Amino acid sequence: MSKVIVIGGGAAGMMAAISAADSGHNVWLYEKNEKLGKKIYITGKGRCNVTNASELEELFGNIVTNSKFMYSAIYAMTNEQVMDMFQHDFGVPLKVERGNRVFPVSDKSSDIIWGLKEAMKKRGVNVVLNTGVKELVTQDGKVKGVRLYNGDVHFSDSVIVATGGFSYQSTGSTGDGYKWAEGLGHKVTEIYPALVPLEVCEEFCSRLQGLALKNVKVWFIRKGKEIYSDFGEMLFTHFGISGPVILSGSSRVVKYIKSGEKITVKIDLKPSLSNQVLDDRILREFKECINKDFRNSLNSLLPKSLIPVIVELSGIEPYKKVNEITREERKNLVNLIKGFTLTVNNTRGFNEAIITQGGINVKDINPGTMESKYISNLYFAGEVLDVDALTGGYNLQIAWSTGYLAGSSIR
Repeated sequence: MSKVIVIGGGAAGMMAAISAADSGHNVWLYEKNEKLGKKIYITGKGRCNVTNASELEELFGNIVTNSKFMYSAIYAMTNEQVMDMFQHDFGVPLKVERGNRVFPVSDKSSDIIWGLKEAMKKRGVNVVLNTGVKELVTQDGKVKGVRLYNGDVHFSDSVIVATGGFSYQSTGSTGDGYKWAEGLGHKVTEIYPALVPLEVCEEFCSRLQGLALKNVKVWFIRKGKEIYSDFGEMLFTHFGISGPVILSGSSRVVKYIKSGEKITVKIDLKPSLSNQVLDDRILREFKECINKDFRNSLNSLLPKSLIPVIVELSGIEPYKKVNEITREERKNLVNLIKGFTLTVNNTRGFNEAIITQGGINVKDINPGTMESKYISNLYFAGEVLDVDALTGGYNLQIAWSTGYLAGSSIR
């Protein structure tokens, strides 16, 4: 029986520990926090979006960076297998919601953590909390164990690094894995905050703070070309925009934003209406309030806090009577509602980012085992790798799959 050390008690680390134990190894998991799964606890607004129940082709399509690298891992532990494992092995009932998002029936992320902890306990995994690993111990191109912050060296036959990325650092993701990997010859790509709110130039956004829009269509545009679009919910904040469609879009554009490129976001506030149908609707509204000022004519069409901004941007005089508004002015109003445009000037930082984009270059990792190509018996799993996905349970699927493959690949 060989000894395996897993560094990190998050999703990838716990799955790796379970998988390695199932392969007959003596497993020790080191977690620097006082409890396991701190980041799992806050995912999905505390509900934990475990995975996504979509077809595998769609799942791969939602992986933003290095989806091909993930083929072996996903097929080793598919989303269906993850769901089956949690429900039948870990004892956590699941449900599928809109967008094929999978959650625990209880809506409590703590149940997911409980299931993982019980599974490790049943398999005899040795969990050591409040214990930080300072560095990896290697000799002659092989990993030999770990050195803790207290100076103790713990030897092992294999090590799995599942230390997470650089986002939500309060949960313990402080980039340790990048540092260790780089020190051993692996390339670490530049890291960016991803699935992150965006800051915009337009000052009126602060006046819209707290406004949530449902069922809107959003386009992200770079150099005049659409690079991502989505449909769903978004939110205005004091600094700009957030919400599911914005977070997903951020992962497609963060590298451009950080390199100083101009990205615009166009919002169709009425995607279910064509321009003509919207124009007809506005005409009906105008007829019903024929003697009203323009500024008081949009109450049944738009959210209250958005109306002054739309009036301002429309170029139509606020006190102009609606029966005096020209066809051309009405056309401009329709175009504004169907293409409300914002200019992105930055993202929020890592502490507001759900995940990290970038990490250990996957060219340095064997995709069929998650083992380092430079150091024997050293494996990597989860967010520490340069793999990331959109919102919807896909990032946790990456964690489960890479963790499982790393643990089951140990000889």
